[in-house]
Amino acid sequence: MVVTQHSGDGKANQYFLRGMNLDHGTDFATTINGVPINMPTHAHGHGYSDLNILIPELVNRVEYRKGPYFASEGDFSSAGSANIIYRTKIDQPFVSMTLGQRGYVRGVAAGSREISDGVTLLTAVERLNNDGPWTTPEGLRKLNALFTLSGGSPRESWSTSFSAYTARWNSTDQVPQRLIDAGSYEGQPFGRFDSLDPSNGATTSRISLSGNWRRSENNQLTAVQWYAIQYDLDLYSNFTYALERPTDQFAQKDHRTVLGAKAFRTWSFDLGPERSMLNTLGIQVRQDQIRVGLYDTAQRQIQGTVRDDRVRQTMLGVYGQNEFNWSPWFRTITGIRADQLSADVTSYTLAENSGQASAFKLSPKISAIFGPWNKTEFFFNAGKGFHSNDARGMTSRVDPKTGLPIDRVPGLVSSRGQEVGIKTEIVPHLQSALAFWRLDFDSELVYVGDAGNTEAGRPSKRTGIEWSNHWTPGDHFLMDVNLAWTKPRYADNDPVGNHIVNATQRVANLTFALRNLGPWSGSIGIRYIGSAPLIEDNSVRSTSSLTTNLRVSRKISNDITIAMDVLNLTDRKNNDISYYYTSRVAGEPASGIDGVHVHPAEPRTLRISARIQF
Repeated sequence: MVVTQHSGDGKANQYFLRGMNLDHGTDFATTINGVPINMPTHAHGHGYSDLNILIPELVNRVEYRKGPYFASEGDFSSAGSANIIYRTKIDQPFVSMTLGQRGYVRGVAAGSREISDGVTLLTAVERLNNDGPWTTPEGLRKLNALFTLSGGSPRESWSTSFSAYTARWNSTDQVPQRLIDAGSYEGQPFGRFDSLDPSNGATTSRISLSGNWRRSENNQLTAVQWYAIQYDLDLYSNFTYALERPTDQFAQKDHRTVLGAKAFRTWSFDLGPERSMLNTLGIQVRQDQIRVGLYDTAQRQIQGTVRDDRVRQTMLGVYGQNEFNWSPWFRTITGIRADQLSADVTSYTLAENSGQASAFKLSPKISAIFGPWNKTEFFFNAGKGFHSNDARGMTSRVDPKTGLPIDRVPGLVSSRGQEVGIKTEIVPHLQSALAFWRLDFDSELVYVGDAGNTEAGRPSKRTGIEWSNHWTPGDHFLMDVNLAWTKPRYADNDPVGNHIVNATQRVANLTFALRNLGPWSGSIGIRYIGSAPLIEDNSVRSTSSLTTNLRVSRKISNDITIAMDVLNLTDRKNNDISYYYTSRVAGEPASGIDGVHVHPAEPRTLRISARIQF
């Protein structure tokens, strides 16, 4: 997976995986301690996944999966999923401070202590300010806090967490490449970091309360998780500048309450010499109560309402899985999952777009693992998955902008995946994996939040190869090499072309690290993102990007470490994202001009960090 940002650091990132432009999270499910990050029926984009609430210093591990092969994973997980698990205890309290160019300041303080017999309180606070290289300073102001109570034993444990996050920022959205090439606009110089609407930006907040309980006894494991989320976003954007109005700025507002829970139980069985079985049953439920709207604005002031809806949607999923160890060299994992989506939409602008709708999907899965032989195993995965669609698209009959009739869309769309591969450690100190995969979608249905309606996409197929390597030949050197190639295409034949827009075809990540050289450590990371088609006929493509990041750290004492990061070391003029569409600025034809629009990556950036443990 590669991650970029195309509109302000406070906004959800842009994700790319297996030849998919996941936009802000569609088809990749993310959770933190089991609490979902993806937001269905979101004002800006269905599946919006804002990971700005993440505090990296607290991460204990990441359960990372690819493909629709896991019965416990439901909506948004066709391409993959990541469950980020936080620590509940910190060995030593710490304070970390980072200072960087262009107004970058980040501070984190965290610690834990036992407040009663067997009960631990973890506290963490993060503050981030950043202006960035933009002519209109980003003015990012972010505050993040987490409090976790935990207790129990290895046999039975529990935890409860309260998380609060708020941020505001100004965003420099993508700009026309034609203005960058011209070097001027309205008699003034115009460059990569300039803005055509300085009033773009957003405010957002998220508060959550969650908990989990786990008990293991007599070859059984039972786990329960629950969560409650209050979320708000007011986002102001302008991508076409002055094509339809004197200013095309629009607001997307999302205010919601989320309630949910998960539970599962596993049973393990010893079936005799070299045979065992593990069965799992699980249930998951989530309800979102949403007030979501799209508005025409100017300077963040509402000029008109495109659509305003109240949505209540509920997703219920149940699953079962069987893992059978047939012999020391062969095991299978089979599973099945059933999901029901129910939606109730009330449109306050067009009564015709109100209504109730539901959808159901059954998703079987199977995996077979052969080996290990000589530290090598082979695997085969196959499964059906799905992604949901914006609930408003399930009930809408009229385009809220044009007033023309539109077709309703199904609530759940099937995906099918297959994968075959090999994992080996036959070479000493080298972990290597090679996988060949395919992922098909019945329809790439996407809700267009900028327009307020749902477009029924075409069926698609993606095939690809991934090769991952982790080499540790000694205590002082580490090397990671990860390469991916994908062929993404629409599965039907259409005169407009079969290339999927913004589907990246080649990705490479390389990391070289030197560790424990006395007090010194260092690493250099190189990321390559290949070009992608910007039009279905592949006549216009984005440029590839190559980014190099350097990190050097020195341990001053057992409790003090300082580090230097140089981001975009070679100062390449990369673009985080490119689009091709019609826009208009002052002095251009009323019909606008078709062209490439880009959001530049930041130039070379220096940051210095210090961490003190107590």
